[in-house]
Amino acid sequence: MREWYKAIYLSPHLDDAALSCGGQIFQETTNRAPILVVTLMAGEPAADVPLSEFARELHQRWELARDAVRVRRAEDVVACQILQADYLHWSVTDCIYRPDPATGEPCYPSWESIITTQHPADEAVVDWLVARLRQLPAADQIYAPLTVGNHVDHRLTRLAAEQVFGESLLYYEDYPYAAKDGAVTAVLTPTPKQWQSTSVTLSATAVQAKIDAIWAYVSQRSSFFTTHDDLERKIEAYTAQVGGERVWHQKVCA
Repeated sequence: MREWYKAIYLSPHLDDAALSCGGQIFQETTNRAPILVVTLMAGEPAADVPLSEFARELHQRWELARDAVRVRRAEDVVACQILQADYLHWSVTDCIYRPDPATGEPCYPSWESIITTQHPADEAVVDWLVARLRQLPAADQIYAPLTVGNHVDHRLTRLAAEQVFGESLLYYEDYPYAAKDGAVTAVLTPTPKQWQSTSVTLSATAVQAKIDAIWAYVSQRSSFFTTHDDLERKIEAYTAQVGGERVWHQKVCA
């Protein structure tokens, strides 16, 4: 890592930054601005903890029977090289691997549990993330997920980031969840603060770099896209819809 970055992007998983912010990251790095992508939930699951049925189903979909996290980390390295960004992988495991320390049962045994609950054991995860976030290098700007889609790992990332960086945070729209009609609006619920958005215009070169970076996550392709053409169509459509990549900030109402 460097001592200073123009921006640090907090990515819950090994693909979120590229999916949501790949274009703006590439545009910054091609202008010689140093960018760091920190993946918070990139840890290896404990060897002595059996995978849940849900986790095994995901591994089957990803065609990663063994060393799934190691392979996904390698994919992230390739994607970050395409975007010309520095990268950092932290040791918290993806929620699909986290067990209840009291019972050994999976904290999140289904997709429904991931998007509707937060296990009490994750309070310790937030505390750990807060401590690590305080140790990051200096940066002009920190980006955190807006939590569109309500994925628990995205929520934990945002919660920890807000405790450290407060109102200076910028929030990116979590793609592909943000492409669903009404999904972004659902997150911007009435609060004591006012949400304001800015669209980051992307060059055609930046859009192509984003597509190339997303395609580098070989194991994740089938989760979101049917073919490379399908990936191109979806990214280009969303780019046109929001005017590039859209970021949000909160402003305290008087």
